[in-house]
Amino acid sequence: MTPVLPMTIPEVSVSTATANHSQLTPLRFLERSAAVFPDRTAIVYGDRTYSYAEFADEVQRLARVLRSRITPGDRVAYLTPNVPEMLIAHFAVPLAGGVLIALNSRLAGPELDYILNHAEASLLFVDSEFVGSLTGVDVPSLTEVVEIPDPSVPAPDVPAGVVTAQYRDLLASADALDPSPLSWTVDDENSVITLNYTSGTTGKPKGVMYSHRGAYLNSFGETFHNGFTGQSRYLWTLPMFHCNGWCTPWAVTAAGGTHICLRAVRADAIWDAIDNLGVTNLCGAPAVCSTIANAEQAHPLDRPLHITTAGAPPSPTVIAQLESMGITVVHVYGLTEVYGPYTICEYQDSWDAKSGDERAALLSRQGVGMVQAETARIVDENMNDVPADAEAMGEIVLRGNNVMLGYYKDPKATEEAFAGGWFHTGDLGVMHPDGYIQLKDRAKDIIISGGENISTVEVEQAIMAHPAVIDVAVVGVPDEKWGERPKAFVILKEGRSVTADDLIAHTRTLLAGYKVPRDIVFPLELPRTSTGKILKFELRAAEIPTS
Repeated sequence: MTPVLPMTIPEVSVSTATANHSQLTPLRFLERSAAVFPDRTAIVYGDRTYSYAEFADEVQRLARVLRSRITPGDRVAYLTPNVPEMLIAHFAVPLAGGVLIALNSRLAGPELDYILNHAEASLLFVDSEFVGSLTGVDVPSLTEVVEIPDPSVPAPDVPAGVVTAQYRDLLASADALDPSPLSWTVDDENSVITLNYTSGTTGKPKGVMYSHRGAYLNSFGETFHNGFTGQSRYLWTLPMFHCNGWCTPWAVTAAGGTHICLRAVRADAIWDAIDNLGVTNLCGAPAVCSTIANAEQAHPLDRPLHITTAGAPPSPTVIAQLESMGITVVHVYGLTEVYGPYTICEYQDSWDAKSGDERAALLSRQGVGMVQAETARIVDENMNDVPADAEAMGEIVLRGNNVMLGYYKDPKATEEAFAGGWFHTGDLGVMHPDGYIQLKDRAKDIIISGGENISTVEVEQAIMAHPAVIDVAVVGVPDEKWGERPKAFVILKEGRSVTADDLIAHTRTLLAGYKVPRDIVFPLELPRTSTGKILKFELRAAEIPTS
């Protein structure tokens, strides 16, 4: 009998083998949906609607204008709420060859100034409501500041001298350019598509670089796990500035679903959209879940509604409340550095037999790797896996296609984050016998409030800037609505006096409102180790009620 020899695969350069290789980019999702479903409703926002053909047309028009003003790789920033223009930017900026920066609309002027200067942004698009936030911001690299007005809200007083152009005029200038459509492709799938700024332990925001490839693959994971289809109607309660909305601008578009934009997350607006606009899916922090569950408009539903939540471990009580209304809650876990969600608490059929409280407790765990991700690990300081006994604590480390390219202009921090070939989250957790991970603490002392990351170091530095303060420690304490909130323990200089209200007012001039502690206490001293390190766990423990 003649032996079967193994097949020999010839070496082929993928750069020339175009028949079996193409660069991955989420731009393809809009190209496809506009071609296949041109008349389907893509975006709904108040009285405004866009079909998929209209969505793609505005993307093309804006991209042509941007391409005439930027060079490939230039950073283009947006400071807007969840309005159609932000969705359009997620396609138009990369289509023009630029890198999108979706700015947190809650940031204060000094924070915006740092980010825009660090990124050396070329263009800034800003919603009328937030133009005032730019007062005092000085960014030499900016060539234009484009205002995006919104007729659905009263026109605010816009400071003179800040805005250089209007969105409608910029868009109209496309008529004078070559009308040929831009190609929905990229030369390199590993090039940067977006830059997302997140707080780190140093207190200064870090620029997290996403690639076209990572965004493309992560979008598929979101589409699969959320069950997006052409009939999905996705309500934008999750900020698009947060991990690019967990890649959902691209994921919903890939499915040909409908984006329902929401300018502000309010209970009445959410329930109005659920009842009158046929919402099937939404995402958000546990605070959004609490808002929905505790709203006076809350009621049992007669059709499915799927909520994906992350940002902090959700309360089993709130999960049970939502379940009682017929709302399915899925818990995911991730970070800005991994494009948003990385693990998901996959539901097991055997949980049907559990009581509501037992099931809610199981659903509050962080779970297992999503389809686009690898398996998360819990490791000790030597990168050895801890026992899967739900008790041994270690650091959560991740790897795969949906891990960032690195930190922008910060190779040292990138190298530290990728030590040992895995991304180090700085989060501490345990591994359950069934392979599900559970978050227990945060080694980086990051507070997660309403889904927003707050660096304790950043808050401490702002408080320390007050001339009466000599020392401070900030910790996260439990909050029923936001999951966590910052609390400050402040030591004053000898002979100086200042009230908590004074420090709060001072801190508000430097930081976004959600980062400002509403509770400030003045102990005689701060607990420390023998080497002088503040024992923050003792400060946190003091907030836990004892029986």
